[in-house]
Amino acid sequence: MGKQTELNTIWESLGISNDFLFGKVMQDAELCKELLQRILPDLRIDRIEYPETQKGIRPDSDAKSVRLDVYVQDGKDTVYDIEMQVTDTKELPKRSRYYQSMLDLQMLDRGQSYKKLNPSYVIFICSFDIFGKGRHVYTFENICKEDNSIPMGDGTVKLFLNAVGVQDDISGELRAFLDYVAGKESEDSFVQRLEAAVREAKKNSEWRHEYMTLFMRDQENIEKGLKKGKAEGIIELGLDFGLSENEILDRLQVKLGISLQEAQEYLLDYKNEICMNP
Repeated sequence: MGKQTELNTIWESLGISNDFLFGKVMQDAELCKELLQRILPDLRIDRIEYPETQKGIRPDSDAKSVRLDVYVQDGKDTVYDIEMQVTDTKELPKRSRYYQSMLDLQMLDRGQSYKKLNPSYVIFICSFDIFGKGRHVYTFENICKEDNSIPMGDGTVKLFLNAVGVQDDISGELRAFLDYVAGKESEDSFVQRLEAAVREAKKNSEWRHEYMTLFMRDQENIEKGLKKGKAEGIIELGLDFGLSENEILDRLQVKLGISLQEAQEYLLDYKNEICMNP
């Protein structure tokens, strides 16, 4: 009962900066369209087609799969991936590169010309300043290093939005949204509609159950990762001291409170990783 109460409290405390809730709210095509128009005011976005939130992309059995928060397409076949990010993992630039490549794989079928690749935007909405320059928006396109008047013309754009920017570099409409992401209240009409959509989303029992399931799975994965790290430390220390495998297995059981079978699995995994990365 205590665990369920805790999960309910977490759910009720979520705001637009939560990637799961953001994805659900962006299922409203009009809200999604207006957000994109505020982020990209120079584009004329007539409509949003096939809104697809939390889109999973698995290129093949060996490659890393990704789950996109919001994946949409406009009436001109431009593709947009919008990601909400509240943790600075120090890997977002390379993550944007990987996401871009996955978008391309989804757009081009075997045998098609590269000309069929649609223009695309990968957009990260961050609650922190990834580049530390105080800007609200950092936009990246491929241009010639020797002559920056020459664009590469590959049709790709990557944007990083910073909710805690301090420069006067964006419209009041976009600032109102970013302030909202940062937790500030606003009288802006679009922000008010977003807030109403967030409140309505929290009433959806199916979404609540889905979130709680994902949350518990993520917590279990974190706990498994921590336990695996401890197990590896115990194994390495045991090997350094010249302990036998049986002695290492005994230590794993005592230190981690696990069964002999689990200890054997940790030791086998460690051996396999050593063989793969000598």
